Amino acid sequence: MKNETVGIILSGGKGSRLYPSTSSISKQLLPVYDKPLVYYPLSILMLADIRKILIICSADQLELFKNLCADGKRWGLDISYKVQDKPRGIADALIVGKEFINKKNVCLVLGDNILWGQGLTGMLLKAKKSLKGARVFSYPVSNPEEFGIIKLNRKGQIIEIEEKPKAPKSNLAVPGIYFYDETVADVASKVVPSKRGELEITDVNKFYLRKKKLDHLPLGRGYAWLDTGSPESMLEASNFVQTIEHRQGTKIACLEEIAFTKGWINKYQFKKQVQMMPNSSYKKYLLKSS
Repeated sequence: MKNETVGIILSGGKGSRLYPSTSSISKQLLPVYDKPLVYYPLSILMLADIRKILIICSADQLELFKNLCADGKRWGLDISYKVQDKPRGIADALIVGKEFINKKNVCLVLGDNILWGQGLTGMLLKAKKSLKGARVFSYPVSNPEEFGIIKLNRKGQIIEIEEKPKAPKSNLAVPGIYFYDETVADVASKVVPSKRGELEITDVNKFYLRKKKLDHLPLGRGYAWLDTGSPESMLEASNFVQTIEHRQGTKIACLEEIAFTKGWINKYQFKKQVQMMPNSSYKKYLLKSS
């Protein structure tokens, strides 16, 4: 389909900083408050009206992801899977997923990304519209040395991008959500491993920057981008989700609700799914929604 955008969720890696919690299960399958972590990047793609999705994971986790998400039809999605035999960096997802991308625009989301904010749907739809090159988000952080960082000129255009700089030139981090045009798989295949032996997504972005085809959308104070790389940040993310859901009475990353709201599943399908769920606060919420 012309102008179709597909989605890739990279759920590889060993989650070593979360050991021993990740000794037998992927970090993306651990709970963040009341749902698996991978639900959050799935919801990002759904809010962007992306329904054809590839989940990339390690071989030993493949069946677990399939048991959780299956083919995605219950959410009105088309989910497929690819194995990454070992972690080789974020850009490797674009090489593993080359056949899946198949000359289409793609949104790559890291499997541990949680993004929330008023107007997020509109921002995501804007990010994939009229894409010619690459588009990222920018988000101010207090610890820029831990992220890919962009520097802007006075016109707000990206003039430099660095991966985990020791002396950051700005505090604008690039969250793990990237939009690329149909050329990206070829670009990624030419990336050379960095000093730490990884194919850096920053090097992919630098290619588009040199071609003057990299732009960004700023995420300001009304947004929350949550890291889940450590036990402390996993707990903080769970507490954040709990606070928002309890205060507002709505759920973050409720895939059944998103699918029903978008008309990807009908009322009968929605109710049937809810009825099959075991008794839980998640089910009670969906019963109220129906």
